[in-house]
Amino acid sequence: MTDDVVIQEIGPDRTAATWPVMRQLRPHLTEAGYVAMVERMRGAEGFRLAAVVQDGQIRAVAGFRRLEMLYCGVILSVDDLVSDEAQRSAGHGKRLLDWLKAEARATGCGQLHLDSRLSRVDAHRFYRREGFETLGYHFVARLEPGTT
Repeated sequence: MTDDVVIQEIGPDRTAATWPVMRQLRPHLTEAGYVAMVERMRGAEGFRLAAVVQDGQIRAVAGFRRLEMLYCGVILSVDDLVSDEAQRSAGHGKRLLDWLKAEARATGCGQLHLDSRLSRVDAHRFYRREGFETLGYHFVARLEPGTT
């Protein structure tokens, strides 16, 4: 990494600039849908975006929020963490994760949490290397209209 790499929080006026990287993790969304969803989540749930920027280019993006849960207290929960596939292994993911850990501490969080699909084996190696442990499973029940 060069000295011109910075991590910055991304405000509403720059959400769309994160789309080229975020779509690599969330290809089921459209750019317009992504921007609208981020803005809804910002307002309703305190969702935030941060990005690694190098030479004016976004290299990695994280979506995150502060939560409080009965079982673990106040946490910083990472919804999305993705490095540009053309820039993988350049240290951008680690730099962003270190920033998220510092942000968690600065905002009074006792833990940093994230979910990762079972198929993302390379990501799991990275998270373990960065001090994460596998705590459990995240279960999903897909609800179709009219089902119980």
